Amino acid sequence: MSESDNETQSGAGQLARTLTWKQGLIVAMGVPILIMPSIADMSGPLWGMSIAIWVLSVISGFFINLPIGELCATFGVAGMGGSIQYVFEDDEKYKNKKINTGRLIGAIGAWSYFIAWFTVIPIFTIMVGYYLIDAFDFLQDFSYWEEIGFYVLLGVAVYAYTIGTSLKGLEGGAKFQMILTLLTIVPLVVIVVAPFIMGDFHFDTVVDEFTEPGWTWNADAILLVLSLLTIAQWSAVGWETAATYGAEYKEPSKDVPKALIMCGIACLALYFLISFAVYGTLGHAGIDAAGATSLATIAENSFGETVGLIATLLLMVGMIVIVQTSMQGCARTIQVMATNGHMPLWLSKTNKYGVPVNALLFQAAAGFLVIISGLSASETLAISCPGYVITHGLCQLAFIKSRKDPRFKDVERIYKAPKGFVGVSTAVVIIEFFLFLPSLFWYLYTYSGVVYCIVAAVSILIYIPIWYLLQRMNHSKHPEIPNGLNWEN
Repeated sequence: MSESDNETQSGAGQLARTLTWKQGLIVAMGVPILIMPSIADMSGPLWGMSIAIWVLSVISGFFINLPIGELCATFGVAGMGGSIQYVFEDDEKYKNKKINTGRLIGAIGAWSYFIAWFTVIPIFTIMVGYYLIDAFDFLQDFSYWEEIGFYVLLGVAVYAYTIGTSLKGLEGGAKFQMILTLLTIVPLVVIVVAPFIMGDFHFDTVVDEFTEPGWTWNADAILLVLSLLTIAQWSAVGWETAATYGAEYKEPSKDVPKALIMCGIACLALYFLISFAVYGTLGHAGIDAAGATSLATIAENSFGETVGLIATLLLMVGMIVIVQTSMQGCARTIQVMATNGHMPLWLSKTNKYGVPVNALLFQAAAGFLVIISGLSASETLAISCPGYVITHGLCQLAFIKSRKDPRFKDVERIYKAPKGFVGVSTAVVIIEFFLFLPSLFWYLYTYSGVVYCIVAAVSILIYIPIWYLLQRMNHSKHPEIPNGLNWEN
């Protein structure tokens, strides 16, 4: 496709096919940084067993993400949110119903994905704040509101950079991210490998502290493991972002599986190495003391204060990489929702490079609301996790439906998930909805309180009346957009 063709498509509100699998991999390779907000939260209650949880979570991503890759490549849609919308929208089936349930399900799935991923930006903006406050003594005397103001200023800088470098699309953005990814992965690997070389890592610590003293496998213990495995998915299965750009790969049949599998292998190695090194170096007490800045503590212990500070600053660059990954993926989800009538139409607008600019700005506004709310990074993550579980469950249902529904029987599978994956996806649906989601709300109630359960539920459920109002507005102002309500019934 020529550059002029790309611009023509973009001008029509379409996403341009300009991305290679290597560029998609680069865009997604900020994902391992997602371990940082959760590493202390996992190690606190699970001790050394948290290492196994991280590994299991990444492995589960291969069963979850390959069907997503098939949907994105086959239907040319953007990620989980786009896949759910496309597969469930069946206007013929619901033409005699007042509410088009298929469109509503698709919209809820996409909204849940947005809730799960847009929070990455405020979480890591706050994380950068944690690291800066920890590194510089003069920042440690902030009052509560001064600290919130500091996070807001950081947010302005982060959003300005992320939006500014995204305006020419992923192809140009990937060039910036190649440099940023190297600045992220190299110091991250150096920091976690250093304790093995310096003699600071102790394997006995992992063995002796694999579980807390007196650990028993009772009902609460099982619920705790399930809930933390669910929270780990938010971080360790996030490499599905490599498939999010299915609508923008030059050769989806080759690019989607290559980007996904290579990213999954890299994440499996890095998540094990990071969690193993951190626990074996600091132990339970050390991680508890360092909290979210555990990697900075290891860097300082291994290299001294000055070099450790440089490594820490480079980790902050890595946080910006994952912010950009999240922001681009979410923007495409919102753009598709708006095109389908599930969000205000102005959010569907793209510039000449195919970038959904208004959707990027909408994310920024939502992110600042989270930052100003005063929620910690851990609290924000826990509240957003139910959206991720719902999205995963609905996306696997979409994959199953795409294989079983007669509407799609003649569709050529540009890339096809391995044999037997319909059964795998059925198991994933059961696990996500009937094990992970209840255990997650148990965790929120037990460790945070009922208010957090309510906020997590409302953040998803509030979209239903919003969707209904959007359909009414579109009926009068944008009749050309397919509607989720059948007005003649």
